[in-house]
Amino acid sequence: MDVERLLPEGEPTPEAYRAHIRELEARLEESEETLAAIRRGDFDAVVVEGPNRERLVYTLESADRPYRVLIEQMQEGAFTLGPDGAVLYCNRRLAEMLDQPQERLTGQMLSRFTADAAAFERLLRAAVAEPVRSEIALRTGGDGERPAHLSLSRLERLDDRPLLCGVLTDLTEHQDHVRALADAKTRLEAESQERERVEEALRQSQKLEAVGQLTGGVAHDFNNLLTVIKSSTDLLKRPGLAEERRHRYVEAISDTVDRAAKLTGQLLAFARRQALKPEVFEVGASLRAVAEMLDSVTGARISVSTRVPEEPCYIRADLSQFETALINMAVNARDAMAGEGMLTLHLTAGRPMPRIRGHAGSRSAFAAVSLTDTGSGIAPEVLPRIFEPFFTTKEVGKGTGLGLSQVFGFAKQSGGDVDVASTVGQGTTLTLYLPEVEGSPDRPGGDPAEAGAGDESGLCILVVEDNVEVGRFATQILEDLGHATRWVANAEEALAELEKVPFRFDAVFSDVVMPGIGGIALAEELRRRRPDLPVVLTSGYSHVLAQEGVHDFLLVQKPYSVEQLSRVLREAVRKGRAARRRGR
Repeated sequence: MDVERLLPEGEPTPEAYRAHIRELEARLEESEETLAAIRRGDFDAVVVEGPNRERLVYTLESADRPYRVLIEQMQEGAFTLGPDGAVLYCNRRLAEMLDQPQERLTGQMLSRFTADAAAFERLLRAAVAEPVRSEIALRTGGDGERPAHLSLSRLERLDDRPLLCGVLTDLTEHQDHVRALADAKTRLEAESQERERVEEALRQSQKLEAVGQLTGGVAHDFNNLLTVIKSSTDLLKRPGLAEERRHRYVEAISDTVDRAAKLTGQLLAFARRQALKPEVFEVGASLRAVAEMLDSVTGARISVSTRVPEEPCYIRADLSQFETALINMAVNARDAMAGEGMLTLHLTAGRPMPRIRGHAGSRSAFAAVSLTDTGSGIAPEVLPRIFEPFFTTKEVGKGTGLGLSQVFGFAKQSGGDVDVASTVGQGTTLTLYLPEVEGSPDRPGGDPAEAGAGDESGLCILVVEDNVEVGRFATQILEDLGHATRWVANAEEALAELEKVPFRFDAVFSDVVMPGIGGIALAEELRRRRPDLPVVLTSGYSHVLAQEGVHDFLLVQKPYSVEQLSRVLREAVRKGRAARRRGR
């Protein structure tokens, strides 16, 4: 606005300025009242004087036009409802959602187009007090339903007849995405389960390959052991045998049985089927135990040397996989030496792990288990590929290429790595790095065979054993120890015997693997019926024991000695008596 044009001609005076200010304040007040009237809807149009004194007419329709264009172009259905729920206005998108012509929706009750009209009416009444949001189902022209999200709020007016304005968002595409995600999740879970199954099968194939390497050597060792036993028993049958020789042959049989039991125990522990189960164990002891098995793998012309520090070194890993990794490394070393040479197993504790194949190292303490052979070595161009699954340089039928891939996978899964150094014509060193841990080996419990001695004799023992020879032998041992026995062939007969005279027996000595009800199930049933009755289990090997353990029952491993059985029975009876005293 030109201020000088509004002032009187000539020299402006203070009074003229004050008059001009009063005029401007009056115009400002008039403008504010006009704007308030426009907001109330009192005018249909506003006439404004333009810069060239022309008359400009602004109608409400032209003022709202940008907003109407915006509402018509939005992807949500927008609408205004009267107090009775009738549609006063709706945009084109809402008409598309309801499969109705836009002009026919005006004046119709919006609840007619919902799957639950009563629920929609309740939402309308609630929206008068406060904004509401909810998911509803819209009925479309084809008798179908369309999921939608409703946002509804009150539109303030000066009169007592409030209007409701709302927005409907089509959820059809959203729910399609949700279903697609659910289907994808189901597929991923199925693929994950299949991958776990394949991985387990791969681990088993790797283990079976190593077991196959062991088979020949184990058979050879067992035949040697059986030769000692057979020869000793034949010599014991000779008449007039001197007492010194008789004692020597008996000791030879006893020692040979212990060696056979140790060998079968190592083989079963190595070949057991189970999920990965990390545990804390002492690396040196495990390395020595595996070294004893390696004699069966490498053959007589390969010398196996073990260097283990005196200080204990503990790691946390799956013991079976650790043993499998060492066997696989030894098999590769044996093949590289063509069956003749020297294999050195060396344990170094507290070593940092270096950078390996571009992966970062670590300054933490690692147990480094290395196997060094005096074989032909590995060519430089082959060295980067030796840990790839199914990669092998052996002839067809001589190897699967899974051995070193198992070593690599085990090392990575256990938080470590495996390194290789090789010189063609001189030999190869494979080094397995596994993180050390504090503490002592995980032990499920004390060895019952080492329980303190006592003076429990004259007991009545129920023997449950399906093998006739073992059953007779067990009852003979118990009777020689001064106990009374009753021998039954299965768990069903044992339960029936206990029903006859409930408090006849002081303890139950049962095999684990039996036809019908197994030994563990029998022990659980006896624990339920007679919690004070001691139960001792015995087994040479059971997949149930490998997977589930002995469920807190005392266990005697076959083959057992007379002294071992006597000690375990004494321990079981003491526990039973203590339980009875606590029950009182």
